[in-house]
Amino acid sequence: MSLRPKQVAAAMRAFVCSEITENRSGARLAEIPTPVPREGEALVRVVAASVNFPDLLMCQGKYQLKPPLPFVPGMEMAGEIVAINGAGFSIGDRVVGGTRIGSFAEYVTVPIAGLRYKPAALDMAQASAYGAAYLTAYVALVRRGSLQRGETLLVHGAAGGVGLAAVDMGLALGATVIATASTQEKRDFLKSYGAHHVLESSGFREAVKDLTGGRGADVIYDPVGGDVFDESVRCIAFDGRLLVIGFTSGRIPNVSVNMPLIKGFSVVGVRAGEYGRQFPERGIENADAIWKMADAGDLRPHVYAKLPLDKVHEAFDLLDSRKVIGKVVIEPQTRT
Repeated sequence: MSLRPKQVAAAMRAFVCSEITENRSGARLAEIPTPVPREGEALVRVVAASVNFPDLLMCQGKYQLKPPLPFVPGMEMAGEIVAINGAGFSIGDRVVGGTRIGSFAEYVTVPIAGLRYKPAALDMAQASAYGAAYLTAYVALVRRGSLQRGETLLVHGAAGGVGLAAVDMGLALGATVIATASTQEKRDFLKSYGAHHVLESSGFREAVKDLTGGRGADVIYDPVGGDVFDESVRCIAFDGRLLVIGFTSGRIPNVSVNMPLIKGFSVVGVRAGEYGRQFPERGIENADAIWKMADAGDLRPHVYAKLPLDKVHEAFDLLDSRKVIGKVVIEPQTRT
């Protein structure tokens, strides 16, 4: 292992969750020991860390992953290697990686096998924001949805992090993209971003049918659930694929199985991370595919806001408000 002399202090600032509470009051900025990389790990100076809903939910004890207390949230980051205990990268390399927890800090240790070079076409904030969202979009549209060039893709919650990634991925794959969003500001953005058609997030059924000549959407990407799912069942094409991404509406919907039978469509669950764990070789292929697309400039992560480490609660509030277009990024090295 090697360290740059005098670069890494013994203590660092981190956003630490020490108690699970509904209002997230058990999470706050603190000073903790800087971690030391074990064998096969690198210590990364975090330049940017993307904020995801699971980060917020973990602080409330509502996510399937429940790390032992205390823990530092933060699922993905971009930064610079400052120490390494193994082979594969060098000190000074700019990298990206998924961490599950730990990235809302000035430094984080990451398995070397989980690191990739920062995509050349993205800045650090964008690089921190593409991994989880675009991996979800890729697994959903390519692996689970078998989206084909020329098919119609309907994306709900299209201005959010995972929704916007699906819009971008669908355009890159040659689909005709119909996007829905809840506000005029979001709809205006989606039109400028390149979505072929943009609709309100309710009452879209007839418009989708009109836009597809009565056929309906071939693939529907739904991170919203609730009423949006119910209406989607009414405007999906025969042999369509309705992709279940999540339930940001708060209601888990049901579908009578006679509907998929009569209309000949499939309801398909999507868990991108679990897909990679169940099929490790495909998981590597998925990560390779989105990295290559990002490195070539084929993907366009949109960063809505950049906030310092002492503003993580403000970032969470932005996500809660549903005002965010794309992703919010924490910059731990920035001080207010």
